[in-house]
Amino acid sequence: MANSIYESTGDGSTTDFTIPYSYLEADDVTAFVDGVSTSFTFTSDNIVSFATAPANGAAVRIVRNTDIASLNVTYSDGGALTAKQLNDSNTQLLYGVQEAIDTANEAITLDDDGKFDAQVSSTDRVIKNVADPTNAQDVATKNYVDTASTSQVNQATTQATNAANSATAAANSATASASSASAASASETNAATSATTATTQATNSSNSATASANSATASATSATASATSATAAASSATDAQSSEDEAEEWATKTNGIVASTGYSSKAWATGGTGVTNQSGGGASEEWATKTTATVDGTEYSAKEYAIGAQAANTSGSAKQWAVGGGASFDINTAVEGTNYSAKYYAELAASTLDSFDDVYLGGKSSAPSVDNDGDPLTAGDLYFDTTTSKLRYYDGSAWNNVEAVDTSTFATAGFSIAMSVAL
Repeated sequence: MANSIYESTGDGSTTDFTIPYSYLEADDVTAFVDGVSTSFTFTSDNIVSFATAPANGAAVRIVRNTDIASLNVTYSDGGALTAKQLNDSNTQLLYGVQEAIDTANEAITLDDDGKFDAQVSSTDRVIKNVADPTNAQDVATKNYVDTASTSQVNQATTQATNAANSATAAANSATASASSASAASASETNAATSATTATTQATNSSNSATASANSATASATSATASATSATAAASSATDAQSSEDEAEEWATKTNGIVASTGYSSKAWATGGTGVTNQSGGGASEEWATKTTATVDGTEYSAKEYAIGAQAANTSGSAKQWAVGGGASFDINTAVEGTNYSAKYYAELAASTLDSFDDVYLGGKSSAPSVDNDGDPLTAGDLYFDTTTSKLRYYDGSAWNNVEAVDTSTFATAGFSIAMSVAL
């Protein structure tokens, strides 16, 4: 559970949201509705109220960012030391550490199955504001990939359409040829009938027999023309099949280039023989997941920049910036130059807070026998006795009150304020 972040979902009617954490200043708390900074008021210490209820389904995010650019409390030699001052100083450090831990916990990390995980607090997160890639190893956006895929699909569709048009033309030609052959057959039948009639009437008219012979010759010529048309139709059908085969290669061929001009849609998407070596670009799958080497000789895949050690040769992967530098992800190794991971700075802040907490034990109703970590007390430890309203210190064996004394006796020594210990 986050220490400084509250997330909810609007329902179109709720205006008040209860945050589960405290803050030093009201200005340290900021609210966002669907990613847009939205003004609000505090109706009580932990209830944030919006003037207009966030819409149904709107993402509501309320975060605390404590000002750690300067100290809340500045101590001076000889000045009065109060419990409120110590508590305010301690709280500022605590809140700063909590916010650093929340920031580290919201960073994208590597899951146990070795895959990059963009899920935070059981919620899938979208990585937004990614520009279109310009270099070979840049991450590709959904719009960029969709556009590239559409171009390949359009190219394949054009090839298929051309093949279909060729097939249609061939079919039309074959239909015309069949009609012509049918007409020729009818002519031959008529010629045979005429020849029979001429034979029967041969004794009556030799001129009719001659006319019948001429008609038979014309019919034979028509039949020859029909056979030629049928041959042409068969050739067109063969060309149409060839175009269909080529269209299929543009869509699925993975073992080389198509028609000596380019690669298929499948080859560009998942890789194929020669795609990387001859074109220098790399398939979409290589740009996304390849980890053994660069994709085009200079740039690495998106997965490599996210979790791999290859990217550490330049400025470090996303994982190294989050949890540790170097190929072994050691938090004590700088990621780049003198810059360390978020986890390194978070643990450093936690260590500093723990050291302070071991000396000043805070408000107690009775004298403690161990420090706040359960470890033995050490000389110099402090706590504020809430029963007697006195600040007490540990001398190595017993607790003593810290008392103010008259400072006038030290005026000649140059002191303006002194403290004495009353045993």
